[in-house]
Amino acid sequence: MAFEPPQRLVRALGETAPAGDDWLARLPEAAERAVTRRGSTVERVQVPGGRSSLVVLIRRADGSPAVLKLAPPRARPESERAALAHWAGLGAVQLLDADPEDVAEGVLLLERLHPDVSVRSLPEAKALLEAAGTLRRLWVEPPAGHVFETVGERTGRQAAAMRAGAEADPGTAPLVDAALAAREELLAGPPEQRLLHGTFRQSKVLSGDRMPWLAVGPDPVVGESAFDLARLVRDRVEDLIAAPSGPSTTRRRIKRLAESLEVDQERLRGWTLFRAVESGVRALRVGRPKDGELLLEFASWL
Repeated sequence: MAFEPPQRLVRALGETAPAGDDWLARLPEAAERAVTRRGSTVERVQVPGGRSSLVVLIRRADGSPAVLKLAPPRARPESERAALAHWAGLGAVQLLDADPEDVAEGVLLLERLHPDVSVRSLPEAKALLEAAGTLRRLWVEPPAGHVFETVGERTGRQAAAMRAGAEADPGTAPLVDAALAAREELLAGPPEQRLLHGTFRQSKVLSGDRMPWLAVGPDPVVGESAFDLARLVRDRVEDLIAAPSGPSTTRRRIKRLAESLEVDQERLRGWTLFRAVESGVRALRVGRPKDGELLLEFASWL
């Protein structure tokens, strides 16, 4: 079959592709090779799919369902592979067998979940509860000698881009300054060392057969739990912005999540501020002004 990348993936990768990158052009052939070398049958490409990878629902040679995921090098598929192997299915999708060509081409063979059913389909309070319970299971000691990026390293790269964004758009400077100050304070002490999902939100938790809910699509990082939880705080940000009670709802959400997962409330607020401003400035930079403005308004409540 023809492996046509979903338009959502094409747009998202187009925002961040370095000059001369031809991964999207090579993707159909790479997908065909991944299917052919294991004698699989393709059911469908997942649409709209993610923003950083192609997801193909397949049947393996023995008839069992599985997922092939193909990601470009800049999406760090080998880091995802290492994290999934370390979690070994506890709270996260199970990594299945691999071969050297998979590793070379950024291919992951994964347990099949129910890709159209995430916790985001639940009422908000229930969704937050289930998502938080899933996240708790992922916070484990990283493997010895790990090569995962740390929170300090990742946010350091992001901080440099935020400063450049504030110079280009001075209107964002006050929020950027507040976010960077929060980061400096949060990183001042000895870092907590936990393996984190890195990009956790409600849509990253899918229904499964082995367990009711399992996390997918990590961009793993090592650091403190509050950093991971911060992205969950702003889930359904459009609804929060539209509601007159948005600021108070956000404060209650921070308090509830911090208490339920035994995370320091002020640290969670600080990382929520940093991550919202970083995402907002990045959205403005790549030409998504509506998303950027929503995120920066949300950040202003913190």
